[in-house]
Amino acid sequence: MRRSSEVADVRRLSALIAVLGAIAFVVLAAVLIPWHPYPGGALHVPAASRYFSAEEIARASSYSHVARWLSRGALVISVVVACLLGFTRFGRAVAGRLRGPWWLRAIVLVFVVVVIGRLATLPFDVALQHQERHYRLSRESWGGYAVDQALGLAVSFVATAVAIVVLLGIVRRWRRSWPLIAGVVLAGLVVLGSFVYPVVVEPLFNHFTPLPDGNLRNQILRIAAKEHVHVSDVLVADASRRTTEMNAYVTGFGSTRHVVLYDTLLHDLPRAQVLSVVAHELGHAHHDDVLTGTEIGVAAAFLAVGLLGLIAGRRYDGLRDPAAVPLLLALFALGALLATPVENTMSRQIETRADVAALTTTRDEGSFVALQQQLAISALADPTPPAWSQFCFGSHPTALQRIALAQRILGDH
Repeated sequence: MRRSSEVADVRRLSALIAVLGAIAFVVLAAVLIPWHPYPGGALHVPAASRYFSAEEIARASSYSHVARWLSRGALVISVVVACLLGFTRFGRAVAGRLRGPWWLRAIVLVFVVVVIGRLATLPFDVALQHQERHYRLSRESWGGYAVDQALGLAVSFVATAVAIVVLLGIVRRWRRSWPLIAGVVLAGLVVLGSFVYPVVVEPLFNHFTPLPDGNLRNQILRIAAKEHVHVSDVLVADASRRTTEMNAYVTGFGSTRHVVLYDTLLHDLPRAQVLSVVAHELGHAHHDDVLTGTEIGVAAAFLAVGLLGLIAGRRYDGLRDPAAVPLLLALFALGALLATPVENTMSRQIETRADVAALTTTRDEGSFVALQQQLAISALADPTPPAWSQFCFGSHPTALQRIALAQRILGDH
């Protein structure tokens, strides 16, 4: 009787948290996401042949077609493997062979599931790396690639293990009210991750040095002042040892906020185009886009915990058994897959607003358009990707959409 009462309490509380989380998510997305970042309605996207040669289009299409299906194949396999491990007796079978306290068994199960999932997708990732080396997009040796893969696996394992152990600990401690406690704590982890990632994780993959004093540094700081963004430093990341990709970003909060430039950006682009990239990234900082993502992520954490209590609250002794770990990871994988189109739809709107900020700050349409051309050519980005792929997986507008935006904002010259 007590067991049935606990389950009923958990389900009622989970339903309430899921509804409140969904409402908060919708309200925050409606208020914080720039659904109309530019005036004038839909953009009229120009023909790819106007800005790219036939050879450039063919080369980008050839690479993108293979890369697209390799990455989608890896995604499908990862979800299938997670479901096979989570919705079968795998968790009970492995947990039954383990000894030690519950948290240690949970960590071991996280490790086993993460490693199996990584091994299942590794052939796809190796094939993609081979493609990138063939098309000269990657400068990384196979040894360096292996190190980066190991580091990525370690980061994924640690982050997942912490979240799972915290969740199971809460479920075991607060048998009836765990959905509320878990929602609060996991939301706190989302906020903490926004602060910790730039400080702890980014230095694992790149080495950063300050941009020397000079005209470029001064121009970047002037753009930051124009966009009312406090910047503590301008750093250069040694990305060229791994990739030909050109990128920049603003990271940190408050007094720790700084601009990071890939060294490839400085070596391969004219000064005006570098400043256009920086203005875009400072546009994100001006609109507090990292904070926006964090706030929406907090609402999503409550929604996820509520749904978890409704879907899986009856299984594995109310999720108190470490054998529930594979099930939890399978549900998280499915949730992440279903959330991908939603996340990317919001991301494209945010990226468009940052483009508008870059254009209105620099007033340099020519450099912005030339930048989009060069970024697309250097990354072999498909100028006209399939609509389904762009909708589901495109985190940024296409190069042609961004060029059309420049023409809308500053006029077609």
